[in-house]
Amino acid sequence: MDTRAQIFRSHRPRLFALAYRMLSSKADAEDVLQDAYLRWHGVDAGTIESSEAWLTTVVTRLSIDYLRKAKVERAAYFGPWLPEPLADSDVRTPESIAEFDGNLSIAFLTVLETLAPEERAAFILHDIMDDDYADIAGALGKSEPACRQMVHRARERVSSRRRRFAVDDATRIRLLEKFITVANTGNRDALIELFASDATMIADGGGKATAVFRILHGASRIAALWVALSRRLTVHVERRIVRVNGEPGLGLFFDGSLYSLSTIETDGERIHTYYSIVNPDKLKSFA
Repeated sequence: MDTRAQIFRSHRPRLFALAYRMLSSKADAEDVLQDAYLRWHGVDAGTIESSEAWLTTVVTRLSIDYLRKAKVERAAYFGPWLPEPLADSDVRTPESIAEFDGNLSIAFLTVLETLAPEERAAFILHDIMDDDYADIAGALGKSEPACRQMVHRARERVSSRRRRFAVDDATRIRLLEKFITVANTGNRDALIELFASDATMIADGGGKATAVFRILHGASRIAALWVALSRRLTVHVERRIVRVNGEPGLGLFFDGSLYSLSTIETDGERIHTYYSIVNPDKLKSFA
């Protein structure tokens, strides 16, 4: 492996963490890194003062371009759009694990979708990846005051939309196991009790799999859906605890094949938001 490749490889975990958080898509993040790698090999090394700063700038700007195009495509998406989930196998090295520690949930990435591309980049670089404003200004080609303002606006927007429940993995697993039990039995009253009265269910089928194509609001409507499914399904159904984006989630298997992945927002007692990813194109990491 030549020196250029070794340097890129040493920065790859951080670059992938940045691109994935920017794009909420493993496939797009990989495309960005491939493009950055080709540019890295084509640049005159003598003009680079810091390989990390140069690569961060390139990946940031490529991600912004990708995100602008993606927002147009996502606006025309069939039904709700949710991020492409990551399996633990996608984060293989200790360096990768460190870069993906925290702020990776489907819920958080969904909130990031509300930010403009440059705001999202500034927020991720500063509040998640701990870059200083001078480096962020260099990456975005903006002044430091402008970057401070973007981070401030993004932080306010994220805070206003993000639920902040401090729930450990054991509590989340307990609630998911309870959901599995009541969903398997189709007990409507137990399902209603499990969800907050103003709970929301968001399912992403992308027009490629059967899924609710509108956001469901309210425990009663969500419970009615699961009761109807329990009565209509003719295939063997298995619900299994899996890890999705670093936290416990739920895998739904039909006749042994993965059909959907779900994660929840919970206060530890009830489910407030249920995210279900059904689009098969987004489940390839878990196949």
